[in-house]
Amino acid sequence: MALRQLAEVAQRYNIAMYYVYAVYNRENNKIYIGQTEDIEERISLHNSKTFKGSYTSRFSGDWKLIYKEKVNTRQETLKREKQLKSYRGREHIKKLIYRSPERSANWWR
Repeated sequence: MALRQLAEVAQRYNIAMYYVYAVYNRENNKIYIGQTEDIEERISLHNSKTFKGSYTSRFSGDWKLIYKEKVNTRQETLKREKQLKSYRGREHIKKLIYRSPERSANWWR
């Protein structure tokens, strides 16, 4: 079943779906790792600087989604977010940036 279909079923039956994600700001070479129920809305909020004083609002430039992972429960989401925020988790995310197909276009610089 496609992700969109899963989302529709989850919404119909009021089943929460969570995502752990990483966004990257090329202009400032910064990574942010977070979790949400609505990934598209959250990226929009990061880029609109809605939450003044938040980590992502401190930096100019756009935040691009570089990683997302669907997780079934809020508890699992928080655990996975903590793993990705660890040193090893951040190294994994950094590898994704440098292996990006957009690398040839210098997307990350």
